Amino acid sequence: MDYKRLIAGALAFAMAATAASCSDSSSSSESSSSTEATEAATEAPEPVTEAPTEELLPPVPAEATDPNAVIFDSGVFPFATPKTIDDDSAQGELEVVEVQGNKMLRFTDDGSNFANGTVQKIQIDAAMLLSPEDLAKVRSIELDAYADATADKLATEDADAVKAPGWVGGGGGANVAGDKWYQFAEWDGGEYNFDMSGPAHVQFKFLMADGGQCWDETMSEATFLVMRWGAQNEGNFYIDNIVFYDADGNSLPVRDDFGFDVDGTLIENGDALESEVEEIEEEVQSEVEEAVESAEEAAESSAE
Repeated sequence: MDYKRLIAGALAFAMAATAASCSDSSSSSESSSSTEATEAATEAPEPVTEAPTEELLPPVPAEATDPNAVIFDSGVFPFATPKTIDDDSAQGELEVVEVQGNKMLRFTDDGSNFANGTVQKIQIDAAMLLSPEDLAKVRSIELDAYADATADKLATEDADAVKAPGWVGGGGGANVAGDKWYQFAEWDGGEYNFDMSGPAHVQFKFLMADGGQCWDETMSEATFLVMRWGAQNEGNFYIDNIVFYDADGNSLPVRDDFGFDVDGTLIENGDALESEVEEIEEEVQSEVEEAVESAEEAAESSAE
């Protein structure tokens, strides 16, 4: 028997079997990869979700939180006047308006404040609001200030014609003992992008009260100005919720003999004032009627 020929045949058979096995393995691997690629291609892509955009809501007026806050629900404000006589003063008038159910005092501008670069000023006489004893105790004054826009002249980073007040801020000052003028610090309420701003809380302090730079019991007028300057658009200026505080941070009660109570309701003296006005109107009406009758009688006598 030729053993060499048998061994050579066996080796040839083994090599052929090994090659076939490698070929099957490669084919199987390629088939698997192709199947996986096909399945991945047919799978639906995951949806891309965008972050929800936050809805911007208009600012809301501040409610009075102190029982001694001066509010304007009655519509009566004999202690407040517009300061329009200075060279830099804006021109306008004061009136009580309602904003989102909240009544406040408005400096209604004549529409030239932004164009002329003037200052909107509201003057408050604290001597009409506080007793002489409490007037001398005032060390700080707080209030809420607002501004609106009546035109679309505000320029922002995103647009050139926006109907919003933009930045709201200003300053204040007061007459003090000895007819001196005391300058309060500036106030800054930030920027607003709706037609009406939110409340800018203003705090004025008599920082030099120990040196006599404050009000005293002898003053028949104790006025302070709250001013809005740097207007970036035509609009109006508002104030509300005025509170006077002593050195310990206690609010001082508002006197009730100028026509209305702090909650905005007419009080007894206020009713009395209304009654006096009605009596005067009746007297004037009666005199007018008598004058008309006399004139008619004289005309008839002349005709005869």
